[in-house]
Amino acid sequence: MSVPIEHTEETNARILAVSEDRIRGFLRHPFHAIAEQSGLDLDTVVERIRAMVSGGVIRRVRQTLLANKLADGALVAWKVPADKLDAIFEFMFKEDPFSGHVVIRSTDREISGSDYRLWTTLKVPFGTDVAEHADVLKRLTGAEEYYLMQAKGIFALGVGHVRRKTMEIGERADEPAKMLTTEAVPLTEEEWRVLLALKGELSVEEIGAEPWAKRAEQAGVTLERFCQVAETLDCKGVLGRFSTFLEHVKPSQAGVRVTRFNGLFHWRVPKGMEERGGAEVGRHTIMTHCYWREGGERFANVNIMGVVHGSDKDLVLQHKAAIDKHLEEAGIPCDYTNVFWGGRSEIKPSEISPIIYKEWHAKWKDVPGPVV
Repeated sequence: MSVPIEHTEETNARILAVSEDRIRGFLRHPFHAIAEQSGLDLDTVVERIRAMVSGGVIRRVRQTLLANKLADGALVAWKVPADKLDAIFEFMFKEDPFSGHVVIRSTDREISGSDYRLWTTLKVPFGTDVAEHADVLKRLTGAEEYYLMQAKGIFALGVGHVRRKTMEIGERADEPAKMLTTEAVPLTEEEWRVLLALKGELSVEEIGAEPWAKRAEQAGVTLERFCQVAETLDCKGVLGRFSTFLEHVKPSQAGVRVTRFNGLFHWRVPKGMEERGGAEVGRHTIMTHCYWREGGERFANVNIMGVVHGSDKDLVLQHKAAIDKHLEEAGIPCDYTNVFWGGRSEIKPSEISPIIYKEWHAKWKDVPGPVV
């Protein structure tokens, strides 16, 4: 009998409700923790996650990093020629390891910044320049303009698409979200070796009782030492969750989608109220991401940005309306807001290795562009 792979199947849904975003920090035995929290045995959890990976329902399994502590980053909005939109999308996704999320966005009406159709996230190693890297991408792709929006504060950062399907409109935490900052954390050479080995997505074979055994060999240390260093990295605040990432936009082999709509919401709150405004938006559990970013004049001076995913567009807008209402009730004026809808998208972990960064720039240094 074949193993069920759809995210809607009861056992798989129980696993995913935990494995998407409930395993925080580093654990030596993360699949044991998923089994315990989902009330299933380890063998079943391993079998189902392996099957969902092989079937394309889960696109990757990995230990995430809090890259804001390890690299400079920004959300980048790109204005590109309409006839080159797809080609530039492909270049960002396939040729630039430092661009993570690559999304084509549109708006329901013409609004400030609606001519910026391509949106990416960009990370570069500390000590390098985000704008310098973006300039090279502009040269290579033939993009007309770009606008960088670096995070001044982070209020929500997660996934949990299965868990969020049943959330009530307006559901929120008891307390406002705490703002995370983007201060650099220095690492030793050994910590970098372990970190770079730790962050790669697990192969199907590595999904099991001892997922870190091969990674310890890769880092040149014993498994025990690997786990000790990983725990130190966790204490330094540079590790996020251990997660199974669903393929949430593309349909599965059976044609089932996890979500159909993702809305990038923008709000403009008064200067001086950005941290409070972000904390009130970020406490809404439907938000997968929420940041304080400055949109500048191109984007009507918005300063709070966040993302909501859903299978129904009206439902996504109902969640936004509930957040809008809550901001008003909390005494936080919002005189401008809008939505950029996500269309075609690809998501990959952003590279943060200084070595790979130098190699990439050496490769493209003398290429005049555009190459797409």
